[in-house]
Amino acid sequence: MSFSFTDPKRNNEPSFSFTGPNPADVEKQLQAIADMAHEILRLVAEVRRQINN
Repeated sequence: MSFSFTDPKRNNEPSFSFTGPNPADVEKQLQAIADMAHEILRLVAEVRRQINN
């Protein structure tokens, strides 16, 4: 599997390119990473709410 940056998108988010023997596996891994990132952000927001109350 290889990883590289591609041209950035208009909203300044970096674009990534993954290549591997099975694109479905890569897509599944990317979805798992995105799901974990969303959960981390949700937990950070919850902790911030608790600190501010």
